Amino acid sequence: MKKRKLAAGLALAAASALVLAGCSSSGDDKGKTDDSAKAESYSIGVIQLVQHPALDAATQGFKDAFKDAGVDVKWDVKNANGEQATAVTMAQGFASGGSDLVLAVATPAAQAAAQAITDKPVLFTAVTDAVSAELVKSNDKPGANVTGTSDAAPIEDQLKLLKEIVPDAKTVGIVYSSGEVNSEVQVKAAKDAAKGLGLEIKEATVTTANDIAQAAESLGDVDAFYVPTDNTVVSGISALVQVGETKQIPIIGAESGTVEGGAVATLGIDYTKLGHQTGEMALKILQDGGDPATMPVEVSKEFTYVVNPDAAKRMGVTIPKDILDKAETVK
Repeated sequence: MKKRKLAAGLALAAASALVLAGCSSSGDDKGKTDDSAKAESYSIGVIQLVQHPALDAATQGFKDAFKDAGVDVKWDVKNANGEQATAVTMAQGFASGGSDLVLAVATPAAQAAAQAITDKPVLFTAVTDAVSAELVKSNDKPGANVTGTSDAAPIEDQLKLLKEIVPDAKTVGIVYSSGEVNSEVQVKAAKDAAKGLGLEIKEATVTTANDIAQAAESLGDVDAFYVPTDNTVVSGISALVQVGETKQIPIIGAESGTVEGGAVATLGIDYTKLGHQTGEMALKILQDGGDPATMPVEVSKEFTYVVNPDAAKRMGVTIPKDILDKAETVK
């Protein structure tokens, strides 16, 4: 196992101390040194943009990767409560602090970390398009100290799911945050996919979660709502759900946390697994000397149907049996 570059000086000093103390260089002693290296602990900072089920799951999955590997970590987890300025302040703090690596959860948090931290590894997760967010030069060759995992959703398949649940749908409303690049990317992708499915996308933007209900009402009588992985809207999903239930407009989400919050269904990623995948990347950097500049951005390896039959009933639709048979059900 390779030593971390940042710890090279410490390792050399430790080796010199052992020599001065008269330690032998026998095979047994070498084995003890290797065991000590495996037991090495790290300090990791985490900037999570806001608390909601998807991002919470991603952070937990990241932590689980270290626990599963038997690696001790001193965690410093911070929540920006949806405020970009707060995320920037947190990133600046980690830039001058002693963390070995920083994890940024969600695109705005990742942008803050990438701008402030240049001399230690930064990993991101729950980021839709790292290139558009200017986090990496390319997904194959990030080029600097930043890399991670993308939560890009299978948007065309999700709109097909919407059509299966609402066969007569012609118009789909999307409420999203004007301040999130990841959402702009998804709305564009939804518009492109909708053309081939006979759907028209109607959009309304918000700046805070308090604007969600008004924005949804402004779209009029759309046939369904689609919720991208927008941190502002997902964190305030109850407001959109209330509109959907009152007006009998079903909601299809881009991830399972939205369904847990009251949407009808999704074909989405498992954020716990995505976070774990990011943690495995971090271990390669910290333990094996991996270079973020040459570590490609990774994507989710699997997608899962998640349905909420009670929400479907409240919004006046029926989930087809073939989807129910394949899906995980929110209870």
